[in-house]
Amino acid sequence: MAVLELAGISKRFGAIEALAGVDLALGEGEVLGLMGDNGAGKSTLVKIIAGNYPPSEGEIRLAGRPVRFASPGEARGAGIELVHQDLALCDNLPAALNVFLGRELVHKIGPFRFLDRTAMYARAEKLFAELKSETRPRDLVVSMSGGQRQAVAIARTRLTDPKIVLLDEPTAAISVRQVGEVLEMIRNLRETGHAIILISHRMPDVFAVADRVAVLRRGQKVADKTISGTSPEEVTGLITGAIEVA
Repeated sequence: MAVLELAGISKRFGAIEALAGVDLALGEGEVLGLMGDNGAGKSTLVKIIAGNYPPSEGEIRLAGRPVRFASPGEARGAGIELVHQDLALCDNLPAALNVFLGRELVHKIGPFRFLDRTAMYARAEKLFAELKSETRPRDLVVSMSGGQRQAVAIARTRLTDPKIVLLDEPTAAISVRQVGEVLEMIRNLRETGHAIILISHRMPDVFAVADRVAVLRRGQKVADKTISGTSPEEVTGLITGAIEVA
């Protein structure tokens, strides 16, 4: 059974139809590459899954059970985490405190509550080790590379041990070496049973880590194929409209 199913998902913003009748399924331990040109509806779709937007029409099912989220907090409680393209990190804080931002660990002394920095640093160090990242818990985010910043954002999703991780352009605007680090983190997530939707404009990245690729064009799904059953040339044609549907 699929861990996530979308049936007939549509989204309208006034007169603008951002998505039209999108069906999609995601299995446990599967990486699905979601591709399409700017404005194709990719980010809108993952924001609906993550509870940022309600769908105008259609149904979301988790493990076969219909769900409807009123907020990102509800989606997170159901096991869905979204890593936004802008990462939403605080540059002036160390990595560990960014991992726990909004979910800080505290300890009590009498009537007082204090941040348990020791516990947060220890837990963050373990998360970075699980991701096989060289990121250090006490380093300030402002001094980090793009790959290390992604490690912090992905580590934050591991706090709740989600079933589904949504990654919005995680390899955009980082160096070739850092891209390799991020792709390896995605592989590690897959090996631990996480289901992943990877939004990316980078064809080599999708073909390097994804099991399947789905293509959106003007809010409609025009392809959903295994990586072994397609090619970068075909996917490019589907994105641009040179190939209508596959």
